[in-house]
Amino acid sequence: MDSLSQLTLGAAVTVAVMGKRVPLWQSALVGAIAGTLPDLDVFIDHGDAIRNMTLHRTESHALLLLTLVAPLLGWLVARATRSREYWRNWCLAIWLALITHPLLDLTTVYGTQLGLPFTDFPYAIGSMYIIDPLYTLPLLIALVIALGRRDRVGLRWNQAGLLVSTLYLGWSMVVQCVATRHIEQDLLQQSVTPQQVLVTPTAFNTLVWRTVIMTPDQYGEAYWSLMSPDRPLEISWHSRHSELFAAFKGQWHAERVAWFSHGFYAMKQQGEDILMSDLRMGEAPNYTFTFNLGSPQSPVLAPEREPSVRPSLVQAWHKLRERL
Repeated sequence: MDSLSQLTLGAAVTVAVMGKRVPLWQSALVGAIAGTLPDLDVFIDHGDAIRNMTLHRTESHALLLLTLVAPLLGWLVARATRSREYWRNWCLAIWLALITHPLLDLTTVYGTQLGLPFTDFPYAIGSMYIIDPLYTLPLLIALVIALGRRDRVGLRWNQAGLLVSTLYLGWSMVVQCVATRHIEQDLLQQSVTPQQVLVTPTAFNTLVWRTVIMTPDQYGEAYWSLMSPDRPLEISWHSRHSELFAAFKGQWHAERVAWFSHGFYAMKQQGEDILMSDLRMGEAPNYTFTFNLGSPQSPVLAPEREPSVRPSLVQAWHKLRERL
């Protein structure tokens, strides 16, 4: 999820655990920092764009490693805030602020390697868009009220914000299941037999869902709305150019994108170069992660990410309203 959501979640969790034991601003500040820490790995340059994408959300998001570091951070914070008698509470608060970060990231489609060092599988539920105001605003509003009041009523507001935001995560998973069932039934009626189907929300909401339908030679994109669930899917089909992958088979960068995207990728030729896109984020023809692999005869040693065109907020709103 976005940095504001992670920061706010970390602060809200820490305030809920620490309560009135320490000043609320203090626990909120510590929680905001702890909730942000895992994403600092984004500043590490691993040498090329594909490594940077696939090595984000790795060790810094691993549940075991975060659990091991939490007691040390709790002890340091207890000393720094002169509240050593509450160091166990600090350990619990910081641990929760740390591990809720990758667990929240898990709801997005990107991929979070939270099982390290036992497995590097990039887990993803895909029920939440990376930015969703309906998740963040209840947390943020309740936290601001708690910091403003600094009493038990404020703490109850903070708890209510955590409850509402968590219920919204549950709602997103339920609607994803409903959308998936409708989409699969529609594909059956249209005699489409896919290899894989991805269902994930469109920008800033959980009402309109984008589906990617993979076949051996093509992929389709379609949109399903909770507001008009029985409307037939209008599938836009595109070539995967899967024959282009054969020339890169065994090449680390191409194999890495294929693995990280769980097979939701497509390729195309641009001049002499081959471009490879992760189809899970963005929409045709502009995908968030598209990489220039070079040519089969001369593959690029450090692939670069192609620029993607993002719609303006006005264009995004018009698209959302039409799809609703």
